[in-house]
Amino acid sequence: MEDNTLELDQLQAAYKAAVEEWIAAIRQEEALASVNHSVAEVDEWEQAHFREDEIRGKVLAAKKDYEDALREKFFNF
Repeated sequence: MEDNTLELDQLQAAYKAAVEEWIAAIRQEEALASVNHSVAEVDEWEQAHFREDEIRGKVLAAKKDYEDALREKFFNF
């Protein structure tokens, strides 16, 4: 049972870390969207958006892993 709790703790920590990384990416994108843009800055802003989207995918995967583990623990499926 302790191994199961340890696994859940690790999955929860991974999810929370991914969310924090996502928040930072959103803030970076927002900061780039809040200035007057040159062509190079527009490119940076676009790259920030792609990075945010990529990290969002990481968050969703970590959330799914954590939710699946919780379902297994509480409902055995």
